[in-house]
Amino acid sequence: MDHVEVKETPSPAQGRSLLDVLFGRPIASEEESTERVGPAAGVPIFGLDALSSAAYGPEAALTILIPMGLAGLNHIVPISITIIVLLSIVYFSYRQTIAAYPSGGGSYSVASENLGAKAGLLAGAALMIDYILNVAVGISAGVGAIVSALPNLQRHTLAMCLGILIVLTIVNLRGVREAGVVFMVPTYVFCVCLLGMIIAGTYQALMHGGHPVPTVAPPAVKPALQGVSLWLILKAFASGCTAMTGVEAVSNGVQAFREPRTKSAQTTLTIIIAILVVLLAGVAYLVRVYHIIATAPGEPGYESVLSQLTAAVEGRGVLYFVTIASILTVLALSANTSFADFPRLCRVIADRGYLPDPFSLRGRRLTFSYGVYALTFCAGLLLITFKGVTDKLIPLFAVGAFMAFTLSQAGMVMHWRKARGRRFRTSMFVNGLGALATGITVCVIIVAKFTEGAWITVLAIPGLIMLMLGVRRQYARILRETAYDHPANLRTITPPIVVVPTQRWSRVAEKALRFAYTLSQDIRVLHIAPETEKGEKARDDLLSVWREYIEDPAKQAGINPPTCVVLRSPYRLVMTPIFNYVIELERQYPDRQVAVIVPELVERRWINYLLHNQRSTALKLMLYVKGNHRIVVINVPWYLRR
Repeated sequence: MDHVEVKETPSPAQGRSLLDVLFGRPIASEEESTERVGPAAGVPIFGLDALSSAAYGPEAALTILIPMGLAGLNHIVPISITIIVLLSIVYFSYRQTIAAYPSGGGSYSVASENLGAKAGLLAGAALMIDYILNVAVGISAGVGAIVSALPNLQRHTLAMCLGILIVLTIVNLRGVREAGVVFMVPTYVFCVCLLGMIIAGTYQALMHGGHPVPTVAPPAVKPALQGVSLWLILKAFASGCTAMTGVEAVSNGVQAFREPRTKSAQTTLTIIIAILVVLLAGVAYLVRVYHIIATAPGEPGYESVLSQLTAAVEGRGVLYFVTIASILTVLALSANTSFADFPRLCRVIADRGYLPDPFSLRGRRLTFSYGVYALTFCAGLLLITFKGVTDKLIPLFAVGAFMAFTLSQAGMVMHWRKARGRRFRTSMFVNGLGALATGITVCVIIVAKFTEGAWITVLAIPGLIMLMLGVRRQYARILRETAYDHPANLRTITPPIVVVPTQRWSRVAEKALRFAYTLSQDIRVLHIAPETEKGEKARDDLLSVWREYIEDPAKQAGINPPTCVVLRSPYRLVMTPIFNYVIELERQYPDRQVAVIVPELVERRWINYLLHNQRSTALKLMLYVKGNHRIVVINVPWYLRR
């Protein structure tokens, strides 16, 4: 270790650059502990998805029940109770998952370690698609809430969705802790507003014997167009199950919590589930007693269920607009759960070689930036494709979440079976019940929503698995080809043959030639001489000064003059003759490397590059794509002054 030198890299220059303004100052790796959060910040970071689903889950179920008229309202409470029971089972299961896997990773880690790599990839792909859809659904539902209050904005739905997506991306690139601080106030305002509305509505209902008088009458219930059927009930249940998405978020992000991690994560999960249960039960009860029906999304006259319910309980005064504003904010920000978890999930999968390495790299604020970029791009594409309408996105939703739920719970059953320990049978029973319940649910969702768009998710999941397997195979191939288990062979080193393409003598050419001599004495200066028309004088600038400027100075310096190789080009080609010459040279000397030095001008302003032919870039690209391991490409830049 005598010749090992270790130096600290200097900290980034401090200043008020645009990057600092948008994303904050860079954070050092040792400051990671300052970015961890407790339950207070954990609820808005990891719970927004679950909490906000109270705004669109019941509405999704009621939308399916529209053809049943008043009879549909009678079924919303039983459907909601079933969802709450299922939610409670999943809650107890994920508490155990957090305790068993405090390193995070959630469904992917549990399934991979207990059910095998393929099951892990299935869980990972399902979760990734679920997170992408959550961003699109959350933002579109938030914009739908504001459009309900201000119908004139309906034509700007897509623009508003994309604007919110950009804001969320910037906030999350600033770091986990800062995102929690930003989202804390709107999250708790949302909870207070909705809980206050539920308490007030329930009080009025009880005071009027279960038949409260609405302050603002909701739209009249339309006559039934279809009778009650089991198929319609199952479809409504499948849509309502979107209220459970996001429950797994805490188990995926356990490492983001401060010590003790397990307790902090479990406390956060308990708070999220408790609030969600109250919201789902309260909304279901009030919707029935106030006779609130769903309106057709994306059509004129649309008004969200929560908008109708808030107006019926509180009127259209200040409280109404504060509540609607909080719903909009939280629905839009609910995508933050995906921004917190999707990059972390991608990091875990990338660490096992199933996603590109950049997904495991931390950015300037210790966030996994490439995961954020990928999530933003995919969610934006979905919003554009479906024009920001929530109802068109709902059928794609929940399949991934419940598939991940099922694999996670099945994996935990195997975990307890191997680990044994105290009360392992009870733990196995809880997780087994969760796996059975969520497994049945995912089958119901797929069947009920298949023709409405769920088929896209069903096909996308295996497609993503194939992509991840392809990434793994490629990394394995690279590792096999580049592996070298021997000491460095430094005894028989032969200097390379150096090729310097040059059209005319200049400062750039002189710099490239000087650098070439630091590598080898065997230098070939390659000159392309295009054929000229009859009577036209050839512009062989290099040949006219070769002896005076290159050959004689080399002899005077006591070194071998370079060999001038002139390639005639009757078809005025430049890149192809150079490439062919390099390949031929490599074949003639199979025991030596060929180093190609590419001189290149570096402009200070990007627009000035339009004045150049970009042949240097084209040559490098050809050599990279069609070359081999014995051809080395070296760029020698010449920086132009301002």
